[in-house]
Amino acid sequence: MKVAQAKGWSGESNATRTGGSIDRPWHMRAWSGINVSGWFRVLWRNRFAVSPSRIPMALILTGLSGLHTSLGMLQSLIYGRRIRQTRLVDDPIFVLGHWRSGTTLLHELLVRDPQHTFPDTYACFAPNDFLLTERFLKPLVTQLLPGRRPMDDMAVAWDRPQEDEWALCNLGLPSPYLTIMFSNRPPQDSAYLDLRGVSPAARRFWQQRLLWFLKCLTLRQPGRIVLKTPLHTFRIPVLLEQFPRARFVHIARDPFAIFPSMLHTWERMYRYHGLQVPRLQGLESYVLKTFSHMYRVFEEDVPQIPADRFCEVRYEDLTREPMAEMQRIYDRLQLVASEAARAGWRDYAEQAAGYRPNRYQVTPEQRQKIVAHWSGYLEKYGYAP
Repeated sequence: MKVAQAKGWSGESNATRTGGSIDRPWHMRAWSGINVSGWFRVLWRNRFAVSPSRIPMALILTGLSGLHTSLGMLQSLIYGRRIRQTRLVDDPIFVLGHWRSGTTLLHELLVRDPQHTFPDTYACFAPNDFLLTERFLKPLVTQLLPGRRPMDDMAVAWDRPQEDEWALCNLGLPSPYLTIMFSNRPPQDSAYLDLRGVSPAARRFWQQRLLWFLKCLTLRQPGRIVLKTPLHTFRIPVLLEQFPRARFVHIARDPFAIFPSMLHTWERMYRYHGLQVPRLQGLESYVLKTFSHMYRVFEEDVPQIPADRFCEVRYEDLTREPMAEMQRIYDRLQLVASEAARAGWRDYAEQAAGYRPNRYQVTPEQRQKIVAHWSGYLEKYGYAP
């Protein structure tokens, strides 16, 4: 699978940060491939509280949900037996870490290895039917794809690596990402952060749908799958239960860079992908609490991973010495780095050379909150002020 060209470290481009057309009725949104059951469940649960300016977007998404549901049924008729019979090449590699910590960068480097495959943007936005529609529908909707991501102006392309959580959303599963859709309502599906409070039956269904999606990816292009979504940092026990031979790479980054970047990210995501005009109330508290929750359960769960299947890296080290850090990751995880893999890392590093990421300022009050809430992370990863 060809990977689109990189634009810079940490998933940001050097282009001017214009932010895109947030209120334009139609560009492709994260929910463009959602099925009918998932779409109407989230609408009903939120009492159809769509802002008037977002009604055109909601109507378009309603029509698309019916289209993708029908196409998904057709794909099941044509490919269902082959999907069920498909076996994964090996258990996946999971990229772990908080949002804006460099998970996109690490994902991009890992998928430069031709032994690996990954969910791309089209598969995640049309998970119900991408095996059937990729050849004919993807070219037709390319012009509707926004040129840049709303939170960092990073280039968007159908063949770029993408978070599998978007695929689960569009398959109709509950997800905390649905908070983006209705940002003025209480957080959505909080139990699906770590899956601890989810019933055994619901957890098994979640695992079955994830496996179905991974089988579709494998059927399209066999290879060890590399998955990245920060939410998986909460879910180590559930992932190990399903994939006992999985490997995990965790990336850390300076929290004083993460915090303001997260505020910017959620604001842009709410405005671009949301069905409500966001009020952004309680956003700082939400970021602080989610980070604390993530690393509380992460520290509890990470000892369950065998030492030879877990590696940690700091964003700052990875951007400074990408070749050396990638080789260290491979050595630790007992993976074989082919010359083709090294060439892919080198090519990515050369493309990103000289990149300067966005820089955000934290106020003294925010700095105090970060130190108070995230002191354990600051000390463990060497970011203590």
